[in-house]
Amino acid sequence: MIVYLLRRFVTMAMTLLLISALVFLVIKLPPGDYLSNQIDELRAQGDAAAAAKAEFLRHQYGLDLPVWRQYLAWIGVMPGPSGFSGLLQGDWGWSFEFQKPVNEVVGTSLGLTVLVNIAVVVFIHLIAIPIAIYSATRQYSVGDYAATLVGYIGLATPNFLLALILLFYLNRWFGISIGGMMDPRFANEGMSWAKAQSIASHLIAPVVVIGLSGTAAMIRRMRANLLDELQKQYTVTARAKGLKPLPALLKYPFRMALNPFVADIGNLLPHLVSGSVLVSLVLSLPTVGPVLLQALKQQDQYLAGFILMFVAVLTVVGMLISDLLLATLDPRIRFGKRG
Repeated sequence: MIVYLLRRFVTMAMTLLLISALVFLVIKLPPGDYLSNQIDELRAQGDAAAAAKAEFLRHQYGLDLPVWRQYLAWIGVMPGPSGFSGLLQGDWGWSFEFQKPVNEVVGTSLGLTVLVNIAVVVFIHLIAIPIAIYSATRQYSVGDYAATLVGYIGLATPNFLLALILLFYLNRWFGISIGGMMDPRFANEGMSWAKAQSIASHLIAPVVVIGLSGTAAMIRRMRANLLDELQKQYTVTARAKGLKPLPALLKYPFRMALNPFVADIGNLLPHLVSGSVLVSLVLSLPTVGPVLLQALKQQDQYLAGFILMFVAVLTVVGMLISDLLLATLDPRIRFGKRG
């Protein structure tokens, strides 16, 4: 296991290096950059002093260097205008749009993004798995048809539309004002029990909105997988030998039906970040999705590059977790090499 983990860590490092090069290249594809565009605009307005300051910042942060040198300085393997100061050294760069270091722009947003994503993943599995088991074991029953109907509604309803509906009706019927991640009075306070309760209550709406489509999709896929496993010979043999229905279900077919969903964990985490931008905008969530959208629009390369690398790290870490869980869950994978 240790050798396997070491190999995976090396592979993850090489993958992230390749992704970082692709991310930087894609960000640099549009002509110009944030400061170049600002300099042109200021010169057109006749503001020579401000244009000179922007030109100084462009030189200070190495935006006048060749692209390959900018990339190597960004990741921290080549000295830039400030020496070795890149991602490897913990320097995430400077946000020209927000006029502050990237770590100050996304510091709080990263933690809240991870919190929302974990809550959504837990919500999807807690809701979808029991419904899928009930639907598969009671095929063509009233409950099965009801679960199918709910699944289709969940897949067909746009997340941002559901967010707007919740914003309107929760306020109209219950006087609840949702949006943001906490009550404004806790924004500048340290963590406390009251603040934690406020965060938990504000998590309900975004978790339901973001997780609904994933829950509906998982119900349909889990039901189909379970129905397939329940017809296989090993399940029939287990029943014939007198194994009780619940152990016969959970010990064998359920574990096998879980494999595709465990394998999808690595793709689920970054999808939740990129796929919830509209919901974050509607609900005023301080996550990294809206910040990334703004950074890409303004060509704020260091801010956009770091957020995209953060999503890439979520992906490779999620893949590692998926592989470890699959080996734990399925003995065919764990002992496959020996066989």
